[in-house]
Amino acid sequence: MSGKIILGEREVSTPEMLDRAARAATGLKSQFGVGEGDAVAILMRNDFCFLEATFAANRVGAYAVPVNWHFQDEEIAYILADAGAKVLVLHADLLANLDLSVMPDGVAILVAPTPAELRAPYRIADDICDVPETEINWSTWLEQSEPSDEPQAAERSSMIYTSGTTGRPKGVQRKPMEAKHHEFIQARHGLTGAAPHKVNLMNGPMYHSAPNAQSLGCIRAGGTLVLQPRFEAEDLLRLIEKHKVSHMHMVPTMFVRLIKLPDAVKARYDLSSLEWIIHAAAPCPAEVKRQMIDWWGPIINEYYGATETGMVVFCDTEQWLAHPGTVGGLLPGVELKILDDDRNELPAGEVGEIFAYFAGFPDFVYQNNKAEYQQNQLGHLFSVGDVGYLTEDGFLFISDRKSDMVISGGVNIYPSEIEALIVTHPGIRDCAVFGIPDEEFGESLAAVVEPTGPNAVTAKDVQEFVRANMAGYKVPRLVELDANMPREDSGKIRKRDLRQKYWEDAGRKI
Repeated sequence: MSGKIILGEREVSTPEMLDRAARAATGLKSQFGVGEGDAVAILMRNDFCFLEATFAANRVGAYAVPVNWHFQDEEIAYILADAGAKVLVLHADLLANLDLSVMPDGVAILVAPTPAELRAPYRIADDICDVPETEINWSTWLEQSEPSDEPQAAERSSMIYTSGTTGRPKGVQRKPMEAKHHEFIQARHGLTGAAPHKVNLMNGPMYHSAPNAQSLGCIRAGGTLVLQPRFEAEDLLRLIEKHKVSHMHMVPTMFVRLIKLPDAVKARYDLSSLEWIIHAAAPCPAEVKRQMIDWWGPIINEYYGATETGMVVFCDTEQWLAHPGTVGGLLPGVELKILDDDRNELPAGEVGEIFAYFAGFPDFVYQNNKAEYQQNQLGHLFSVGDVGYLTEDGFLFISDRKSDMVISGGVNIYPSEIEALIVTHPGIRDCAVFGIPDEEFGESLAAVVEPTGPNAVTAKDVQEFVRANMAGYKVPRLVELDANMPREDSGKIRKRDLRQKYWEDAGRKI
C-alpha cells in the first residue's frame, strides 16, 4: 500500500504506519488479550498514533473506539465501560487532566507523547506532553513487538459514539466490513482511481464518523493524508497550496469562516489543486454555498447521512444548483421515507421525521442499548431524529433535528433556518439558536452570537436583522454576545453546552 501521512513538518509513509500498527496488534493480543469483538478506546487528537491504534485494533478484529477528548471524566468513563474497552490509548496531556480513579477497573493505559504540532494550536503546556515514567509509552511499547503475521481478522469499522444530544452517547456497533464497503466509502468521497495523486486534507476530528471514514478511506486508497492540527481558515488555505490538496471533507461552519476572510487573504493562495470537496453534518446556508461555488468552482458535493445509517443521499454542484438547499437525491440501494408523529408516510413537500435504510452497508446495533435502537426503528428503516421533506423528484431537504425544533406557543420553529440567516450578517462570525424555557409560551428562542470584533454588532442589531428578513415569531427574544463559544475541533459550536444552563436554571434537563 502506497501513500503517506503528514502532520506539520513530519511525515510517515503508509507502509511504515501500518508496520507500526501490526507491531501494536501483536502487543494488544499477546499482552492485553485483545481479540475479535473487543474494544480499544482512543482518546486523541488527530495524530499518527491515532491511526496506528485504529489499524492495530482492526488487525485483530477489535473495534477501535474513538472518544471525544472534550468529554468530561465521567463521560469518558461511561464510554470505556459501555464499550468494554480492554485498552485506552491517549495523548500525554489528556492523561494529565484525566481522573483515573473514576475510570473502570481493568483498562490498560498506553500513553503517546503529545507532538509539538498540537501544542500551539491547543495551547498545551510543554511540561504535560511527555509520557510519565510510570506509564507505558505507546511508541516504545509497540517497537518491542514483531509485526503480526497472523491473517487479518474480520475487520470491524470504528465504533463511533454518537454525540449524545439526548441522554447518554450511544455506540454504533456494525457487523464486519467487506471490501465492497470500503470501495463505496472511497467512491463517495472521491478517493478511487489514480490514488497516488490524491491528497486528502483532514481538518475535522477523527473521533467523528465522517472524518474517521474519509481518513481511513484515503489511506486504504493509497493517497496522501494531511492532518490539520486544528481548523483555522487561513491556515487551511496555506496547507492547500503547500501540499497541493485535492480532496477535503468539510462542514458549513468552515465555509462561513473561509468566506469572511478578507479578499486580499483569499487571493494570496493558489487553490488550483482542489478537485473534490464534500460536506455534511449540518444544513448549509444557501447563500454561503453559492459563494463557495463561485470561489472554488463546481467541485463542491454534499450528502446527508448519519453514523447509524451511513450516507443515504448525495448531490454534486450541478444538482444542487438545480435544487438550491437540497442535501441530495437518493443513492442506489437506499430507501427513505418521511413520516409523521404516528409514523404514517407523508406526501412530497410535507415536513416530517426522516427514516432511511441503505441496503449496501453493514447492519448495526447500539452497544448495550437495544431499547433505544428499537425505539428509532421502523422495520428495516431507522431514524436519528432529523426532520425534513422530499420533493416530487426525490431530492431531500433538511429542516432541523427533531430535538432542536422549538415549539413556541404551539408553533414549530426550526433554529437552523434562523442560524443560516444570522451568519450572513457582516458583523457576525457565527451563531447558535435554540429554545429556552418560557412560562407563557413553553419555549422561546435564544441566540448566542459571536461577533467579528468589538462593537461589530449589538443584540438589538441581531433582532432587527432577523425581523427584517423573517416572520416575527422567528426573532430571538434573548440575544447574547459571546466571543468564546464552546466548539468542536472542526469549529462546530457545541450547542448543548450553551443551552444547558437555561434549562438547568429552570430545573429541567435536556
